[in-house]
Amino acid sequence: MLRSLLALIFVTIFLILSIPIWGFLSILGLFNKKAKDVIGYKCVAWAFGVVAFLGGAKYEVKGLENIPKDQAVLYIGNHQSFFDVILGYHLCPPVTGFLSKKTFEKVPLLNVWMKLNYCIFLTRTDPRQDLKLILKAQDYIKSGISMFVFPEGTRSKTGEMAPFHEASMKIATKTGAPIIPVAFTNTREIFETHLPRMKKTKVIVTYMPPVYPDQLEGENKKKVGAYIQSLIQKQLDEDAKLI
Repeated sequence: MLRSLLALIFVTIFLILSIPIWGFLSILGLFNKKAKDVIGYKCVAWAFGVVAFLGGAKYEVKGLENIPKDQAVLYIGNHQSFFDVILGYHLCPPVTGFLSKKTFEKVPLLNVWMKLNYCIFLTRTDPRQDLKLILKAQDYIKSGISMFVFPEGTRSKTGEMAPFHEASMKIATKTGAPIIPVAFTNTREIFETHLPRMKKTKVIVTYMPPVYPDQLEGENKKKVGAYIQSLIQKQLDEDAKLI
């Protein structure tokens, strides 16, 4: 329980003490939008790094060299734990927006940081509204902001992946952005398997080589999500041997 308590206290303190940064970023954005975006992203990425440390995540990162440096990408990850978001945010290069549940839009203070950092809140109950949000994510990609999606729609309750929603792949297929599959291995063992405690745990985060949807053929091109899921599953099986 001590790790959970320390993480909660840190997040609360960070969210309160970081309020003045919002004003600074707003002013900076009037003169240098790119600097505002990068600084805002790095503030939260740093905070999530502290949460990962307090939570006991001993993470190994592989494949960061696979991320293109000259264009926005769509990250696609499997979703086992809250720590998938924490580690993904901490490790992804700025600036990356996350597609999140609508419920997080109601969390005070945190919601301000999420909006500042181009997060999009999906309803998952209103297909028409969610389609508009997918189009918004496409606009972000076109403007140079990478996006991160967990296309299972929710965290796995068993550790096994649920089918990927194909609609989220349109963020890449409609913009020409490369897809970076991201495999999160063993993150459930930090927190979800023994709620409410956090436990010191070795995890592996692997950024896989980019996939260009327009270069796929046959069934893989028709069902990009299923193809990406198969790549992630293969990587999860390999990384599980290293835990």
